[in-house]
Amino acid sequence: MSDPVKVPLPLRERGFGGSMGFGSSPALLIIDFQCGFTDPALPLGADASREIEQTNILIASAREGGFPILASLVAYHDPELRDAGIWPRKMAGLSTLRAGTAAAEYDPRLDLRSSDILFEKTHASCFFRTDLDARLERLGVDTLVIAGCTTSGCVRATVVDACQLGFRAIVAREAVGDRSVPAHEQSLIDIETKYGDVRSVGEIVETMRLPAR
Repeated sequence: MSDPVKVPLPLRERGFGGSMGFGSSPALLIIDFQCGFTDPALPLGADASREIEQTNILIASAREGGFPILASLVAYHDPELRDAGIWPRKMAGLSTLRAGTAAAEYDPRLDLRSSDILFEKTHASCFFRTDLDARLERLGVDTLVIAGCTTSGCVRATVVDACQLGFRAIVAREAVGDRSVPAHEQSLIDIETKYGDVRSVGEIVETMRLPAR
């Protein structure tokens, strides 16, 4: 198991790195574990085998506790990719994520079910131009356990927005991944320092089994 993410001491001494903690009503949010990102042969892909395995542990725990499970994927419907805005200027590989193609389908190794809340997005944050905020409010969710990819991209963007919208974000350390190890590690430190909590899958599973507080 990887070591805990630690906020640099000089920042902690200045008040950074407090704990969000769990609220009383968590949900599991799985970000973009779709073939376009988990198939290393594709332009945007990287091996996510370990992270998907750890995510399935979280899925099993969420089902046992009766907590909502939500999963996003990126898919573009416009033939000219206009629904991607200017993002493809930086990431040409986004052109592979066209709706109806294998790259825009959930990785089949994920233990998702039709009863889970599955939704599409077009940009980094799961909140941007989606109804995720409204869905969570209807469900009474106050805490998001987050798995998925990439740590430095869609995961971090979603955590920042969650904090801004009043949702506690708990990032599952072994269940998030990135194409770049340095970007992954720095993003976890950044999240733990300013926007959410980074916790092990084991700690999250144990906490989700406790009575609501």
